[in-house]
Amino acid sequence: MQVGNVTTPFGRRPISLAQIKGQMRTAEIKPGKTADKWKVFRDACEARAVLRIQDRALAVLDALLTFYPDNELSEDRGLVVFPSNDQLSVRAHGIAGTTLRRQLAALVDAGLIQRKDSANGKRYARKDETGGIEEAYGFSLAPLLARAEELAHAAQQVAAERKRFRITKEALSICRRDVRKLISAAIEEGAAGDWGHIEGIFLGLTGRIPRTPTNADLQQILEEMEMLREEIINRLEIHENSQNMSSNAVQNERHIQNSNTESSNELEPRSRNEQGANSSQTSRPASEPIKAFPLGMVLKACPEINDYGPGGAVGSWRDLMSAAVVVRSTLGVSPSAYQDACEVMGQQNAAVAVACILERAGHIHNAGGYLRDLTTKARRGEFSLGPMLMALMRANQGAGRKAG
Repeated sequence: MQVGNVTTPFGRRPISLAQIKGQMRTAEIKPGKTADKWKVFRDACEARAVLRIQDRALAVLDALLTFYPDNELSEDRGLVVFPSNDQLSVRAHGIAGTTLRRQLAALVDAGLIQRKDSANGKRYARKDETGGIEEAYGFSLAPLLARAEELAHAAQQVAAERKRFRITKEALSICRRDVRKLISAAIEEGAAGDWGHIEGIFLGLTGRIPRTPTNADLQQILEEMEMLREEIINRLEIHENSQNMSSNAVQNERHIQNSNTESSNELEPRSRNEQGANSSQTSRPASEPIKAFPLGMVLKACPEINDYGPGGAVGSWRDLMSAAVVVRSTLGVSPSAYQDACEVMGQQNAAVAVACILERAGHIHNAGGYLRDLTTKARRGEFSLGPMLMALMRANQGAGRKAG
């Protein structure tokens, strides 16, 4: 919409409504107001997507600001700069004349500068008797001073949105790796389910990620990916529970004790004297069973436990529980602490907890106290092996990439 014209040597240049609004805004600058020109420039750079200007336009704005002698923008010292196109082109890193004029127009349209044309369209300054500038014609930087707070707020919003985007992108990357590992573990363990169909859903979600996504795009896909991850974990839990129901935990314990005579005493919960002294105390089972995970996934997360298995390898849950007894002694965990963990978590999950502690032994000062703390949380229903295993799997994967 054209609401006015300005006379130039080349005819009458129309003034847009946006430019009229910009002039009204600069007329409202409070007396004495100042702003650091480079701080305002950095804010404009940060908010360039909101302002819809290109990097070339910002380079021209940077060049214009170098012609303003002070660091503080102030009406008291004048806000008009009047470089020639040749001077401006040099300071804008040799930008071509046609490009320079186009980017100057873009800065005007964005409301960052204003034209202040002389009668003949030239840029110059008229000085008074003392040598001070009485009147100048060229480009006014008043919009930058008037919009200093607005640009700072826009820059903060852009920075916050960029942070949200980064967090969402990282969460989606982690969730994608988790789902990929869980599907692979389920297939390796032979868990019941149409894993080919589930993998197809996973590939469909990853295929929906745009080449240049927005935060909203990633957030939607992240929510669906997290739902898929939870569904896979639930299926693996059902698979593991069905395996646990078909086995007898007591028989497994006796088998371990018979096959590992050196550690038979370590598996006994307490001596008879201890049992007599604590006959009035009974362990409270966990309110809900802890989610179990496939053995293959456990070994990927905790590869060090393999060294303590029979023959230096863990090939079954029985091997893992046998290795956990040895590791328990190595880490200095008391028999009673381990027995409490077995009673509350179940033998398999207690063995997994010990394997996780072994994997992080260099960061845990008191393995026995740490296991007792996990047992207490498990008794209250506040502990799950999932986050521990997934964190260790990611750490081991990252270490493998660095080693490669």
